[in-house]
Amino acid sequence: MKGLIVVNKPINMTSRDVVNTLTTYLGCSKIGHTGTLDPIATGTLVCLVGSYTKLNNLIMATDKEYIAKIKLGISTDTLDITGNICNTGSYENVTKEKILKVFKEFPKTYNQTVPFYSAVKIKGHRLYEYARKNQEVVLPQRTVHIYSLELISFNKDIITFKTKVSKGTYIRSLIMDICKSLNTLGTMASLMRTKQGIFSLDDSYTITDISNNNYKLLKVKDFLNYPVIEVDDTLIKKINNGNKIRNTYDIKDKVIFTFQNTEIAIYEKEDSYLRQYVKL
Repeated sequence: MKGLIVVNKPINMTSRDVVNTLTTYLGCSKIGHTGTLDPIATGTLVCLVGSYTKLNNLIMATDKEYIAKIKLGISTDTLDITGNICNTGSYENVTKEKILKVFKEFPKTYNQTVPFYSAVKIKGHRLYEYARKNQEVVLPQRTVHIYSLELISFNKDIITFKTKVSKGTYIRSLIMDICKSLNTLGTMASLMRTKQGIFSLDDSYTITDISNNNYKLLKVKDFLNYPVIEVDDTLIKKINNGNKIRNTYDIKDKVIFTFQNTEIAIYEKEDSYLRQYVKL
């Protein structure tokens, strides 16, 4: 079994929990996800099955879209509503006009500080391990891109907004930075990933769908926009052995090779040759 499946992750499940559940229902031990969602988060979780796990880098390096809620007036150690409250403060100065102004002027590219409670590794240990032991560590920063910030609603102490961001952006940190710009405190109250790359909630299946065998595994030609070339018996042995082949097809980037209408490998351009990127 091999393919790609988009799961609508429910709240209070880790991404690993989803993978373990898929392993049971699909009867395949080789499954991975392509972008962690915290237990509090819901929505689009792209999972790869069988040999498709080799495509992880191609899927992860995509932009993501979210709908998030900010709870004003408090800050927590985890930067979301599940954490311990660190501080409280007034949010009476926050108005719809100020929110719109901050969203409009928020930097499109900036160095974002990674949350203390995250799985990023420092000196061989994940940051949340340091956090749980109250050990001090310098939090790393990442350059992230904020493509859009759209206010959906503002009601008393709750801001609901939609955002499109680059790979590696932490919405919890983005919310912290938005609240700093608003000169108030706030924490993430909820998060839903609505889109990852070309995959959206409309493409996803619930855990119940999957348990009832109501799902479809996508193939590479369904979601990778590369040329598809059917090969004959003279090339199949070379491809199966991982050999380079001459680029007689004028491929500019990557190509999907099929044999008897079944995908067998993705090759990429290397000078005048094509070299095997991944065997499927």
